Amino acid sequence: MRLAGRRVLISGAASGIGRATAQVFRREGAAVALVDREAEALARTLEALCATTGPPAVAHGADVTDEAALRDAIEQSARGLGGLDGIVAAAGVDLLRPFDRMSREAWQSVLDVNLTGPFLLCRHALPHLLEAGGGTIVHIASGAGLRPLADRTAYCASKAGLVMFAKALAVDLAPSNVRVNAICPGAIDTPMLREPLSRSANPGAELESILDRYLIRRLGQPEDIAHAALFLSSAESAQVTGVALAVDGGRTFH
Repeated sequence: MRLAGRRVLISGAASGIGRATAQVFRREGAAVALVDREAEALARTLEALCATTGPPAVAHGADVTDEAALRDAIEQSARGLGGLDGIVAAAGVDLLRPFDRMSREAWQSVLDVNLTGPFLLCRHALPHLLEAGGGTIVHIASGAGLRPLADRTAYCASKAGLVMFAKALAVDLAPSNVRVNAICPGAIDTPMLREPLSRSANPGAELESILDRYLIRRLGQPEDIAHAALFLSSAESAQVTGVALAVDGGRTFH
């Protein structure tokens, strides 16, 4: 029970890494607040969590780019759990598009979700962390924020910005006993990966070309990232802040 008594808000919690994080955190004793814009998937995730005994779990629908809705979801989450001790910002979008076909609107939409969304989440959740006497913030960035990918300029820029946002925020919040870290996943078996793969002319060959970039030649699982977030949210990482932790099968140095 490495998170016993802690209260953690998780964005992007309806599927993928966010859902796995909610499951792992609750098993480890945390009360969790789930936030996502996909209402039906969010309801299914909450139902699955509540099918087992454990600490409280609540859910509130909100798009992280809608500041008013997100602020309301944070306030309702804090009331429902009796406060907040931690945040995991897992909401994100991908965009595979050559730069010469990149519109300003498409560029902005990716940055709004992947960079401005985490800013808004931290901005409005911070008072609750301070009221609790400190806490943890974990941003789910990407290996693409450390080493670029082709045809993903907006995605790479947004995730690189998120890594530096986490580092800069760690500096600002250290005096308030708030630790801030980022996780940089590699290829993780989530809908965000599987959906574009399914549109490929040869999904199997495309997957092999992806795995060629990795020392560990398999897709990561959402739980791999959830357990990294668990470490960064627990007392075991009490001396860790401002880190961009690559959980990517060795891609960033291979």
